[in-house]
Amino acid sequence: MKIIKKIISAVLCIGIICVLAVFGINFHVKSSTEKYILTPENAGSGYDCILVLGCGVHGTTPSHMLEDRLLQGIELFKNGASEKMLMSGDHGRKNYDEVNVMKDFATERGISSEDVFMDHAGFSTYESMYRAKEIFKAEKILIVTQDYHLYRAIYDARALGLEAYGVASNPRSYAGQLYRDIREILARNKDFVYSIVKPEPTYLGEAIPVQGNGNLTNG
Repeated sequence: MKIIKKIISAVLCIGIICVLAVFGINFHVKSSTEKYILTPENAGSGYDCILVLGCGVHGTTPSHMLEDRLLQGIELFKNGASEKMLMSGDHGRKNYDEVNVMKDFATERGISSEDVFMDHAGFSTYESMYRAKEIFKAEKILIVTQDYHLYRAIYDARALGLEAYGVASNPRSYAGQLYRDIREILARNKDFVYSIVKPEPTYLGEAIPVQGNGNLTNG
């Protein structure tokens, strides 16, 4: 019986330590990036690009979350935050394409195709940041996504050496947000580890500097 009690006590202690570690890392990621989250009014200018992170699409229609990210990014572009936009999302399957939907949304609202780049292999937040630096040669970026996601995006970017800031897009409530908030705690822990190990993304490839012509990424 004593051995069983010791085993149970050890398991409980390990469990408590793991829970504390998870929430401690979550707190660290959020607290260390809060100062880099800006309002649209004080976002300023001089960024190499406005990086809009992908989200779900329904055929050729962006989800509500993605639509709000895009509208915020377009507003920042038209207000002079940057001369380029980088749409980073999932285009890993023929029948699922976030980035062309994102680019079409922007060009239909008056932004030149040359000024809109697409990262077809932005399969995760971490990979989007890695590729923004290594493929698109960005150094200073303004990230646009919902606030719950923005902490991790900025954390990833800065861990990889980017001078990153962010503007949150939250004009409405979204179904399933509680699930996303819980999932995000685990995702922050995963990316905390990634920021230390720094694994390469799924794909790299030839450089396409974001200072050039966005039509080079068409396809």
